[in-house]
Amino acid sequence: MGTYLVRRLLIALPSLLGISVVLFTVLALAPGDPFEEMATNPNIPPEVRLALREKFGIDDPVYLRYFRWLTAMMQGDWGFSFASRVNVDTLILQRLPATIFVIGSSQILALAIALPVGIYAATRPYSIFDQIANTFAFIGFSLPTFFTGLLFILVFSIWLDWLPFVYRSDITATGWRWYWEQIRQAIMPVMVLGLFQAASYTRYVRSAVLDVIRLDFVTTARAKGLGEKTVVVRHVVRNALIPVVTLVALQMPTVFGGAIVTEQIFRIPGIGSLLISAILSNDTPVIMAVTFVFACLVVTFNLIADVLYGWLDPRIAFR
Repeated sequence: MGTYLVRRLLIALPSLLGISVVLFTVLALAPGDPFEEMATNPNIPPEVRLALREKFGIDDPVYLRYFRWLTAMMQGDWGFSFASRVNVDTLILQRLPATIFVIGSSQILALAIALPVGIYAATRPYSIFDQIANTFAFIGFSLPTFFTGLLFILVFSIWLDWLPFVYRSDITATGWRWYWEQIRQAIMPVMVLGLFQAASYTRYVRSAVLDVIRLDFVTTARAKGLGEKTVVVRHVVRNALIPVVTLVALQMPTVFGGAIVTEQIFRIPGIGSLLISAILSNDTPVIMAVTFVFACLVVTFNLIADVLYGWLDPRIAFR
């Protein structure tokens, strides 16, 4: 296992290096000037603007800027935000907990709904429960997150006045009251993302279980006298979860993309809103760092999926 993990990490390094080259080149060649606001501000002398451009190497060739950025990244220096006037790693560490909390909670909710519903629907195909589950699954992943987010705000915040529709990071409460307020303001964004992903996962879980439940070894397990619950849990579900694990790992970029929209709707101070504000202000160091963090997360989740394969199916060897 240890050798396999080391080998996979060594393979992931060239992938991340190639991703960083593409991202940096695209951002460097994109139109726009991070110091454009200074150029239109009469209170800032032109020589100050030129000195800043020289300090940050804005006019240097792209390959020199990339190697300078890569060297700094390897030393733990993620750059300096032109818009916020603080270090990029400080900005990301401030915003990352909110994003991880919302996305992590939404994924737990999605799997908690999709696994039992998909498995139960597959064990009773074309039943009333299966038809209802399929109908809600089609409706769920047909509705975009920005629509369901606005709908939740309209119903639960405006009509019923149960939940706050603006995510606040400056809650003054203390003790259990603080935790309760954090949960209240996270309910709607977590539900929006979780239900959208649950609808997609339910269809895949049902399809995977249906494919496995018809195989010969399942029939053999029943012929040996094992109970239906044991057959489903020990023999069907473990084998059916392998493609589902792949789906969850590959869906992480989509989840983060949906989180960007959801964070804008509910004003969550997370990575998504940081990326949007950096794009609007042409803050290249922040854009580069956030997109690179997303790439690292994708590679990490694919590695976790490969490790889970061996736990779900003992026939898979780590070589």
